[in-house]
Amino acid sequence: MTKFIGCIDLHNGEVKQIVGGSLTEGKSNNELKTNFVSQYSSSHYAKLYKDNNVEGCHVIKLGPNNDNAAMEALKAAPGFLQVGGGINEDNCKEWLRYASKVIVTSWLFDLDGKFLIDRLERISHLCGKDRLVVDLSCRRTKDGRWVVAMNKWQKLTDLELNTDTFQSLSKFTDEFLIHAADVEGLCRGIDEELVEQLYKWTKDVANNKLKIVYAGGAKSIEDLSLVNDLSHGKVDLTYGSSLDIFGGKLVRFDDCCSWNQTH
Repeated sequence: MTKFIGCIDLHNGEVKQIVGGSLTEGKSNNELKTNFVSQYSSSHYAKLYKDNNVEGCHVIKLGPNNDNAAMEALKAAPGFLQVGGGINEDNCKEWLRYASKVIVTSWLFDLDGKFLIDRLERISHLCGKDRLVVDLSCRRTKDGRWVVAMNKWQKLTDLELNTDTFQSLSKFTDEFLIHAADVEGLCRGIDEELVEQLYKWTKDVANNKLKIVYAGGAKSIEDLSLVNDLSHGKVDLTYGSSLDIFGGKLVRFDDCCSWNQTH
């Protein structure tokens, strides 16, 4: 059954909601498309998710100057939140002192976007596959494929989302996070075709306990039932800019919590 998953996105130490496609290297804050900057600290949201038992939530560090805010959130709810952004084999164990899982992204690729499976093997061995999430956030190409994007979702890699990819990577992790970067932060609806494909790509993977979390474009409480239908309950859904706790006017946090409690 599809569940609501919470997020805490950090940018320059503040909790923000950002249009995913506008987050580029070296871009000034004036050029960044920001939907929301919170008056509350990261620990406020950590406690909110913990108090409402919204499991599997993640803290994402978008760029530098976020380590302190991320650690503040983790320490407010030890062992409850996942953390991602800048995670590698040198720092993963330190983050796991307070995080339930670490999320690894760009470190799995070289500067040219070539996927380095040996790095995934090493970090999986360090963390344990049950405490590692692989972020396969992606963009759609002109020829209709979904390709993993790195470096704030700006550079396409050589890793395509398909059955073989999930089959191969599931040896090293049992959870994947997929931001649909093309629709992230726009509140114009989820990428329905991608959600459907996520089910098709993973339904026959040997490790049938795979957890898949989708983020991007959710704009209505009905999107939970839509994702549930499209993915046969296999894919969970994250809300961001549309949520009232992040300044949105389209989805109530309480309704999302109610969904989790009744489904």
